[in-house]
Amino acid sequence: MKFPVEWILLALTPVFLLFVGWELWRLRRQGRLSIYDWRDSACCAALGLLHQGADKLAWVLTLPLYGWIFHHHRVFDFSDSWLSFFALFVVQDFLYYWFHRVSHRVRWLWAAHSVHHSSTRMNFTTAFRQSLMYPVAGMWAFWLPLAWLGFPPEQVVAVVLLNLAFQFFVHTQIVPKLGWLEYVFNTPSIHRSHHAKNPRYIDHNYAGVLVIWDRLFGTFVEELDSEPCEYGTVKPVDSFNPLWVSVAEWRDMLAEAWRADNWRDRATALFGPPEAAEEAAARQRARLSGRRQAA
Repeated sequence: MKFPVEWILLALTPVFLLFVGWELWRLRRQGRLSIYDWRDSACCAALGLLHQGADKLAWVLTLPLYGWIFHHHRVFDFSDSWLSFFALFVVQDFLYYWFHRVSHRVRWLWAAHSVHHSSTRMNFTTAFRQSLMYPVAGMWAFWLPLAWLGFPPEQVVAVVLLNLAFQFFVHTQIVPKLGWLEYVFNTPSIHRSHHAKNPRYIDHNYAGVLVIWDRLFGTFVEELDSEPCEYGTVKPVDSFNPLWVSVAEWRDMLAEAWRADNWRDRATALFGPPEAAEEAAARQRARLSGRRQAA
């Protein structure tokens, strides 16, 4: 019986949990167990399970579209070889870089992706902190070019999930910088910088597996000992309720779009950069305050 590739991440769960246990053991020996908070980790685990449910539903709904593009509109016919699978890995990682970058710069996608950044902790359980709203945000659309190029849908799903599986291992504070590897691969140090809310680090290091894209497109920043990473989002989500964490930014975004006085501010609230949306919301609050004072 063929293994259903959609279950790759769940199949790897025992491996992930072993690494969580190893990290806890190491932190206990170092006297740094405060890096963990059981409420935060429980929230991350629940978010991971919610995400997996939404992800499976998304694949069921979108795989027919991938199949239709592959069977009727593919550009190339790749041989079933390790070379073509490697090409798929590189192209998918390139597309992941752009998905990740857009997810930080377009509010609609940030509403989903911000869930992953909402923890003030950085440990292996933070990797479980995913959004059940990714299908609504449109994550699946970023992989459609892979089917158009000629990669079979099942291979596309497998590479997407293996990319995400790799990223579990960069969510930790116990691994130092890794020398020359950081010129090629995403590493814990590189990803710690990505999760930091310090002005120096915000909106950098979008790598999935390969950091070459960040270095090529000018979005790489190095983690500095002189400026320790502070984790979380600029606009905090002060809750351990996984459902609330999942929808908090969506609620704010839709409420700001509804209250906007004009279509420009409404579009900014939905699709502008997060900071531009916040500025538009602040202008709207100022206008409302002025009207109340005038009344």
